[in-house]
Amino acid sequence: MKILHLDTNHPLLLNQLQELGFENHEDYTSTKSEIEAKINEYDGIIIRSRFTIDKQFLDKATNLKFIGRVGAGLENIDCEYAENKGVRLISAPEGNRNAVGEHTLGMLLSLFNKLNKADKEVREGKWLREENRGIELDGKTVGIIGYGNMGKAFAKKLRGFDVEVICYDIKPDVGDENAQQVSLEELQKRVDVLSLHTPQTELTMKMVNSDFINGFLKPFWLLNTARGKSVVTKDLVEALQSGKVLGAGLDVLEYEKKSFENLFSDQEMPEAFKYLINAENVLLSPHVAGWTIESKEKLAQTIVDKIREKFC
Repeated sequence: MKILHLDTNHPLLLNQLQELGFENHEDYTSTKSEIEAKINEYDGIIIRSRFTIDKQFLDKATNLKFIGRVGAGLENIDCEYAENKGVRLISAPEGNRNAVGEHTLGMLLSLFNKLNKADKEVREGKWLREENRGIELDGKTVGIIGYGNMGKAFAKKLRGFDVEVICYDIKPDVGDENAQQVSLEELQKRVDVLSLHTPQTELTMKMVNSDFINGFLKPFWLLNTARGKSVVTKDLVEALQSGKVLGAGLDVLEYEKKSFENLFSDQEMPEAFKYLINAENVLLSPHVAGWTIESKEKLAQTIVDKIREKFC
């Protein structure tokens, strides 16, 4: 079987697939149309997020048996059309779930203890102790929306704290020893901290809007290490300004699929984003929650293992 690799990944992916008898071809620079012109030659492709795998692409991939997505989400692939054509979809949420769990916890603890603000002030010669008094995680209720690989990993990291962890998911019976599954209404009544671990779907796009936020009984902290388009930034900023949201840790932004650097020209930057980058109770990172040295290897190994299981 011939596999076309469209993004660079950990070298073990190429090496182990070759050892299993697959023929690897690499093309990291051709345009999508150039790839489409030759994709009929391949039995499999390995991709991260280089471009969208749509109906046109799949129609040209007449011999395609699988798509390996080195990551968790499949929103850049027309999954239904691919499956109807008999193409197996292989993703690797197991590969970076631990990284996401650790990053989410790190964001939460940093927000609670004002670490970004305090670090910046000390470097500027300011020694402000009372202004940087933190709050403790123990005794809080943490709510997780989306209790799959990522949500479960975050809940596991919380086991060392004296917290109550509850979760909401559209699938039934996903709760475990680390989190009690509840209705969305129950979650909105109880949480002090809300963490999103949902895929990008029609249900989750713009899920966190003003109506959703105002449905919570108490002011709460928001963490999003899932997908940026799940949160309406303008509505989040209004909630931060009103105190309904106490602070936010955002590894993903609704703007990130645009040229992020262009946002920093006066003409391009949305007012809501201006607020976020200047807010002391907001922590931002560039979609790296699952992006560790270890997860790069784990993601590649997960893809190899799944290909081996299905095709060897």
